[in-house]
Amino acid sequence: MLEVGDDAPEFELPNQNGDLVRRSDADGRLVVYFYPRANTEGCTIEARQFDDALESFAAANVDVIGISDDPVSDLESFAGEYDLSFDLLSDELGEVATLYESYGEKQMFGNTFDGVFRNTYVVDPDGRIEAVFENVSPDGHAEEVLATIAELEAEAESPSPTQ
Repeated sequence: MLEVGDDAPEFELPNQNGDLVRRSDADGRLVVYFYPRANTEGCTIEARQFDDALESFAAANVDVIGISDDPVSDLESFAGEYDLSFDLLSDELGEVATLYESYGEKQMFGNTFDGVFRNTYVVDPDGRIEAVFENVSPDGHAEEVLATIAELEAEAESPSPTQ
């Protein structure tokens, strides 16, 4: 798993509209959350909660990006159906998810397959990882990430102890 302090891998992937988006396009902090499949129950809960919290993220100068291995067409319908206002990126080959250690062998209903793990990273404006959330529960995760960002802000604003 990538760790706090590691450089966040750069990427360039198409969003739900087919436009290319890079990690380095973010002006401030960036939340990069990986989710297994568009239009499934858990992923829909997670996406809608991130969307509901977008004003709070924007107030903290934080962009949100969701990444799955769904094709662009599936992301377009997912974003449209739930009126999602942030970028959903298509990583069909799982290459970016692999760079973020969020892709690999999974098991469900007795079947083994490769897929995306539900992990989230907070990336600082300099491209370093500030927080890592591994195998998250989708319900309430957006609020958990917001709380962590508030803690990071508070730490950054508190004076350093003098020696």
